[in-house]
Amino acid sequence: MLAALFAASAALWLIAPAARAAESPAHQLVNAYSPIVMLRDQPDPPCDSSKEQFQPTTVDTVLGNPRVQLVRPGTDDEVLKTAPTAADVAGLDEGYHLNLPGNPLRAGCTYAKDFAALKAAGEAPAITYARIAKEEGEPGLVVQYWFFYYFNQFNDLHEGDWEGMQIAFDANSARGALANGPYEIALFQHEGGERADWDDSKVEKDGTHPVVYPAAGSHATFYSSGVYVENGKGGSGLGCDNTTEPLRRLAPRPELIPTDPQQGGPFQWLTYEGHWGQREKGYNNGPQGPMDKLQWSEPFTWMGGVRTRSPQLPSGFFLGPQVTEAFCGTVAVASDLLNLEAQSRLAVIAIAIAVVLLVAALIKFTRWGPVELEPLRQERAFGQLIRAARQLYGRYWRPFVLIGLTAIPIIGAVYGLQLAVEQLTGESEVAIDILQSVGQPIGYAVVAAIVIAFLRDLERGQPTGYVIAFRGMLDRFWRVAGGQLLASILVLLLALTIIGIPVAIWKYVEWQFVQQEILFGEKPIREAFRGSSRLVRGHWWRTVRVAGFLWLISVVTGPALGFALIFAPISLTWANVLGTAVFALLIPYVAAGRTLLYFDLAARREGVATEPERRRWWSRLRPTPQPG
Repeated sequence: MLAALFAASAALWLIAPAARAAESPAHQLVNAYSPIVMLRDQPDPPCDSSKEQFQPTTVDTVLGNPRVQLVRPGTDDEVLKTAPTAADVAGLDEGYHLNLPGNPLRAGCTYAKDFAALKAAGEAPAITYARIAKEEGEPGLVVQYWFFYYFNQFNDLHEGDWEGMQIAFDANSARGALANGPYEIALFQHEGGERADWDDSKVEKDGTHPVVYPAAGSHATFYSSGVYVENGKGGSGLGCDNTTEPLRRLAPRPELIPTDPQQGGPFQWLTYEGHWGQREKGYNNGPQGPMDKLQWSEPFTWMGGVRTRSPQLPSGFFLGPQVTEAFCGTVAVASDLLNLEAQSRLAVIAIAIAVVLLVAALIKFTRWGPVELEPLRQERAFGQLIRAARQLYGRYWRPFVLIGLTAIPIIGAVYGLQLAVEQLTGESEVAIDILQSVGQPIGYAVVAAIVIAFLRDLERGQPTGYVIAFRGMLDRFWRVAGGQLLASILVLLLALTIIGIPVAIWKYVEWQFVQQEILFGEKPIREAFRGSSRLVRGHWWRTVRVAGFLWLISVVTGPALGFALIFAPISLTWANVLGTAVFALLIPYVAAGRTLLYFDLAARREGVATEPERRRWWSRLRPTPQPG
């Protein structure tokens, strides 16, 4: 037995080098530089579309699949064959489509479940199609790695997806490429890409294998983990590609494909010029295969025209919603509407009409004038409150601007505390979430309290200004901070019970004027909560309407003004800086508007009205009571 074992070991020792020697230089080259892909992992697969539901795989998930149809689009979308093979599609032109089971515009979890089933059955192995290519008139060669995905679930939705990457060598043969090594790498991203020197610090490698990061859903390939903001220029996508953690490591097996495939050959499916998915409008149409791409025919020309960096979502301290994050959400919503329009134009028209009617109602069923700032404590209609807050800001813009800018160091200090907690707790998500839920509202409350103190002195006819108002806030700092802290904790605890969410919302609105009660009424915290609740009682919806509109102005204005900068050739950080500045300057406006609402509710409660109350429009339908 020992002799037999020794003989077998000796045979393997002799055979292995012989097998490696028999492997062609082309195979050695594509194996040496095959990529490692880092995919967004799904903790609870397979239906989380914010993570990666698919992986680079074989075209055999589609070809030969008994649920896939080969279709020649026309009046009736003629089905030519079910379970089409590579031989069936070889040589067909762009008028043909491979229809997968499901509707891409109503994807839901259909495709993710289908792919999970294929994967579980061993029919969706991790594969990348490797090709060695040259370009006439250009020295050197490239090794391309093509990734085929079963479905694209991003802002655009389409069956089938082709992405990938290429590595350039200053050599004329695979053997020379192995000897010289690469000098450049380019990643495929939507209709464009990004290149880098092989020795660039952003190119992550495991030995000779580049490590790349496909974005969840869109599969655009990037050099590192992050959120990439795409403005549609230079072939980039439109929206935000996400390659952040959690991640799973995958090493697709490279399968060498010919540079010039032929019908009847082992890779004849490459000659299929049709679409690898269902026919749909625009970007939702199934994509054509690799041979349709410029990278296939002119790899060096294509590589010379792509960008050298991808704009990444900035990190760091910002006030309010980041312009870039708002851009991501807006593009996603707009894409949903476009996808809905592709299914039902009537539904989109109905949504547009509803929005127009809502805006018209907001404008029509209120009074916008006249606006009088004196006295501050008076009843005002919704429109008068909005305009009065604007005029108040305009009249006292110098102290209000200073108060707004004060928000930056105050909230910045909260952010610094958050970073310290991250270091001390090992980036504990619970600790960070608690700090954000409690610390930032306190910071905003302190700034708002300066505005309230300013208006308190103004109403009483006392001298006021930035310094005086700041001191007025400091005199009641612990009550202001404690009141906001207590309100935040109570609302958070109610919301965490799930069943207490309606109560949390109700009390959040009732406690809108705790700061005003503390600073105007000189009340302790407990009495301030009671006073705010009494003031809102009977005017809950009015409070929601005004406070909600003011909040909307504060979070929308900065991103709306900064959107244009995303399409400009400047750093995304500056777009967010603009958003931060606008948000900070709007804090006094929001605080003044809410304080005017406080005066309005107080006047209504005290029965002090400066003008006759207008009858509501529905009251005109009732007959007027006759005397006697």
